[in-house]
Amino acid sequence: MQISADEGPVAGETGTSREADTPSLASIREVLAVPAFRRLWIVTGLCSSGDWLALSGLAALASTLATSAAGVNFAFSVVLFANLLPGLLFAPIAGLVADRFDRRTVMAVADLARCALLLSIAVVNTYWWIAVGGFLVQVATTMWIPSKDAALPRLLRRPEQVAPAAQLGLVMTYGITIVVGGGLFTLITGAGTVFGLPGDVIGMNGLTRIAIVVAALFYLASAATIATVLPELSGTARANPGGPGGAPPATTAVGPEAEAEPVRPATGPGLGTMLRDSVGYVRDTPIVRGLLIGMMGALAAGGAVVGSAQPYALSLLGGQAAFGLLLLAAFLGLVTGILAAPRLARRLSHERLFGLAVVAAAGALVLVAFSPHLAVSLPAVVFTGAGAGTAFLTGVTIIGARVEDSMRGRVNALYQSMLKVVLGCSVALTPLLVTVIGQRPVTLWGNDFLIDGTRPVILGGALLAAVAGLVAHRQMRDNADPDPDGPDQEGSVDPAAGEAARGQPTLSR
Repeated sequence: MQISADEGPVAGETGTSREADTPSLASIREVLAVPAFRRLWIVTGLCSSGDWLALSGLAALASTLATSAAGVNFAFSVVLFANLLPGLLFAPIAGLVADRFDRRTVMAVADLARCALLLSIAVVNTYWWIAVGGFLVQVATTMWIPSKDAALPRLLRRPEQVAPAAQLGLVMTYGITIVVGGGLFTLITGAGTVFGLPGDVIGMNGLTRIAIVVAALFYLASAATIATVLPELSGTARANPGGPGGAPPATTAVGPEAEAEPVRPATGPGLGTMLRDSVGYVRDTPIVRGLLIGMMGALAAGGAVVGSAQPYALSLLGGQAAFGLLLLAAFLGLVTGILAAPRLARRLSHERLFGLAVVAAAGALVLVAFSPHLAVSLPAVVFTGAGAGTAFLTGVTIIGARVEDSMRGRVNALYQSMLKVVLGCSVALTPLLVTVIGQRPVTLWGNDFLIDGTRPVILGGALLAAVAGLVAHRQMRDNADPDPDGPDQEGSVDPAAGEAARGQPTLSR
């Protein structure tokens, strides 16, 4: 297949400057100019808006249906647990599905399933089905995400467009759609007050059910968009016959022309074989192995901060206001890191930047652990979030540009499952550790201090993140480009990405 003149150059026709390899305003505009990516970005917005709206609606509906004070108190926790559990259980399977079956079909079916399940929750209107139905909704979401992430690089024209595409995806998922979902929930649930409806006409239960129906319609719109205007998603992963370290296929393409052959279950590898291959791939690929080790440490430290944020704020004598400021500082730092990562990547290879970002976040976290006052803690938390945001975006970029297509779904699924497993376990265990450690008197330089359990827990998380970051840096540094003037491609996992980024011609199908 050939790309028409209005679609821009194929992979490999651009230079190899560091600026071209990292996001800028021009590169973001260039990515948005790709029709297939723009449609997928809109689909991501539809689904993410549905996610945030459904989360708020299910939690509110559960609280209205609770028959006891405990049921009301645990309403949000029940919904949140139902959201996290499928990622812990089914993420590896979702990765196998993304690499084995037609990704467009997987995404469309998952959207239809989410739509039907949310509609059933609104109709059944019982506490137990909120938990069960919400769990099943997240099972479908767990199947949807790796297919979308794995298909994304194939919609782009050049490997260096992966970074701005990932940045736009994060802005949509954790920025625009939070405002859209939260705003819609507020408008819908506040409609009774705005329009002066009597309480017995529809009630809060009815309004929250309407919000859930609207969320279901977002998923229906996404399924329709995928089925009608995103044929580029069709196809399965292209296997590398040489294996993780083997020779690249005879013909390889990067971009919209790189459509895979339709799935043929009779001749494709079984799920058991694919699972064994993915384990071997992670074990034998330093970039992926280092990436997962570093992110595991960063997420464990992040979970320690989130889990101890409230008692930590109280230890600073700041109360709930300090708790809110700390969360705001963490979010501000995360956004800053995501925005700053592209500029930093112009000076450092992605492999070096990832490990250093994790270590920098750990260093700032040490300052958080020893901070005596909120005025010190807030900027330290901002720097911690910035390191985490830089590491996260860099990791997503490495997966999209370095991991071969036949493995990308499984690596994305593992990356996403780690996000939920490690972060969830850290958040759950941190309050227990803080309670067990308790308050202990410490004498320094003749002065007596009362140290609560949050400080040792945060310090332990910082040390864990630092070790993980250093290990990741050592694992990945051998794959960094020794040439400071060009992007790092030596040791590139995806042969097509490596050839294209070096400016060598890439054969299209």
